[in-house]
Amino acid sequence: MKKQSIEKYLQLEEDLRRYRKALNQALEIMLDQEISKYPIFIFHQQELEMGIPIIQAGENTGSWSIHASSMEEFMVKNLLDQEKIPDFQKLYKSHDNHFCLFVLSELGAQFIFYPRQEAIYTDYGNLN
Repeated sequence: MKKQSIEKYLQLEEDLRRYRKALNQALEIMLDQEISKYPIFIFHQQELEMGIPIIQAGENTGSWSIHASSMEEFMVKNLLDQEKIPDFQKLYKSHDNHFCLFVLSELGAQFIFYPRQEAIYTDYGNLN
């Protein structure tokens, strides 16, 4: 992996810790109001006309902007192949305690499942 790639992921990891509370609140609202069973948070560093803005990049918020979206919006915009929807739903459900992130950067676009709670690790394993 190139140094630039590693730095980009470290920057994302740092910002994710800062965003965790806001993402949890947005996720709960989307699920409680039955907006979608499959919320997706789009992380980007450029202009984006998709989803609903929830965090704008800035000095106090970090270098990533975040929009709340859903599997349904990805389907409408043909970003998810209709034939792959059942596989996506199965993968999504298998990550019940994670956020589904769609990260757009100069490195490309990819889905990442990120834990909703910060895990506490010991030499013996995960304490959460």
